[in-house]
Amino acid sequence: MKIVLLGAPGSGKGTQGAELASHYGVPKIASGDLLREAVASGSELGQKAKAAMDAGELVSDDTVIGMIRERLNEPDAQNGFILDGFPRSLAQAEALDQLLDELSRPLQRVIHMQVDNEEIVGRLAARGRADDTEEAIRNRLAVFAEQTEPLVTYYEQRGLLTPVNATGDIDAIQTRLIEAIEAA
Repeated sequence: MKIVLLGAPGSGKGTQGAELASHYGVPKIASGDLLREAVASGSELGQKAKAAMDAGELVSDDTVIGMIRERLNEPDAQNGFILDGFPRSLAQAEALDQLLDELSRPLQRVIHMQVDNEEIVGRLAARGRADDTEEAIRNRLAVFAEQTEPLVTYYEQRGLLTPVNATGDIDAIQTRLIEAIEAA
């Protein structure tokens, strides 16, 4: 079970990724969680990430890939994983492919969780977070669309992409995801 969950902010990747991880007995690996853990641990990669974040910069792809490499080498990830929020760019997708080739553990499926932008705006605005203004949400969706459209094409061309309707009841979405994974 080696899967990437691809979807806009608010598409349910975190919720569904955790459910799928539990269902299949593999870890859900979220790049944001890895960054926070690495910074908190004070590891070499964590120090590099912290320096970039403190300077208001994006953490380099090399640093993020290094964290992914470390995490995939942990014992609980040997039988598979669900990546949430990574890759976010074509360069990261290519680096991930190279890493997984080195580990002889290629991706099996990329699930594209599709949700209408208006529903996402409603979902995220309902959370009530200070940074979840409609303008900020729409900007994040525009950035996501710009960054991930090449990923959709990349994984489609490789025969790995499966679109899944991620609207409606959480259990119904979970059922659709499992059916898409197991049909592959």
